[in-house]
Amino acid sequence: MPPRDPTELRLRIRVIRGGEILLGPGKVDLLDAIRRLGSLRAAAEDLRMSYMRAWKLVQTMNQAFRSPLVEMARGGAVRGHALLTAAGAEVLEIYRDMEKAAGSASTASFRKLRGRIRE
Repeated sequence: MPPRDPTELRLRIRVIRGGEILLGPGKVDLLDAIRRLGSLRAAAEDLRMSYMRAWKLVQTMNQAFRSPLVEMARGGAVRGHALLTAAGAEVLEIYRDMEKAAGSASTASFRKLRGRIRE
C-alpha cells in the first residue's frame, strides 16, 4: 500500500454577525455532542472544554437564532439535561450539509494546489 499523503484540506465555515461568531466548527461540535450525550456537562467533557465555556457558547447560539437550539434543565436530584430542539437539529444538519458542499466544491482546486506542494 502506498504511503498516505499527509497533505489535506481542512475547511472551516463560520457564520459571523457584527464580529461575533454565531456558528462555527466549535459550536457545531458542541451541538453534536449535546445531541449524542444529552448533557451539557458531558458534552463539555467530551470536547475537553470547561462547563462555563460550553454554557456560554449555548447561550450565544440560543440568542442568535430565532428559536433556541438547545433546551437545558438544571441538575439536582433528577440530574440536568441538555437536548437539541428541532431548530437545533435542523441547524446542525444544515451546517453539516454546508461542510460537505464546500468540500465537494473545493476538491478539483485542491488537487491542482496539492500538485504544486513540495513532497
